[in-house]
Amino acid sequence: MSERTGVLTLRLAGPLQSWGASSRFARRTTERAPTKSGVLGLLAAAQGRERGADLSDLAALTFAVRLDQPGTRVRDYQTAHHGDTGKSMPVSERFYLSDAVFVAAVEGDESLIDALYAAVRAPTFLPFLGRRSCPPSRPIDLGVHRGGLWRALRAEPWQAAAWFQRRRARERRIALEVIADLAAADGPGDALRDQPLSFDPRHRRYGLREVHSGAVTVANPLSTARRASPPPPPLQHDPMGLLED
Repeated sequence: MSERTGVLTLRLAGPLQSWGASSRFARRTTERAPTKSGVLGLLAAAQGRERGADLSDLAALTFAVRLDQPGTRVRDYQTAHHGDTGKSMPVSERFYLSDAVFVAAVEGDESLIDALYAAVRAPTFLPFLGRRSCPPSRPIDLGVHRGGLWRALRAEPWQAAAWFQRRRARERRIALEVIADLAAADGPGDALRDQPLSFDPRHRRYGLREVHSGAVTVANPLSTARRASPPPPPLQHDPMGLLED
């Protein structure tokens, strides 16, 4: 990347989220964290891009997500009928993440990052967390950072709900897992098919990307832990001092 880069951080929080990377037919699964294709789709929608628009500039962004509050995996069943015949369609099994909070970050050219930040603050199409039925519960824009993706993830305060933070009240600092593009991390990685090539509904295409799991440490604002006070210095007592002239 060039020296003139920026990092956009997004808070992804809501009652339900669903980030599929390998859903097929009537079974719609979710990954345990937001996918690159899902977040880039959110950014493309915020800019008002058509589904068949070129995605090469967005796909080139380096992506990472911090797991601030992993949430709980839940399952739902949905039924539907054909509108013209009334015939029942197959039962659809869908999975979601409940009460999850993530911080997603994308790094790239400074001008593109600034344009994306302006778009999420005044989106053309409203954002959703993986599916249209999953709106965010809070504004998603956190800000733009300089100095690299990992530095931005360390700088962003812990975004978990207060009740979740209180569960870790005895800890002054919290280690949070980060799933990042391998290009932004060191060490071996895993393959995930969520590199968007086209959002065209007639022929959606996704490529493989390599991801790496790491961690950053952030402060717990609700910590009740205190540093132990240093012991007072020993008294300098001389029992013979009063007898001296």
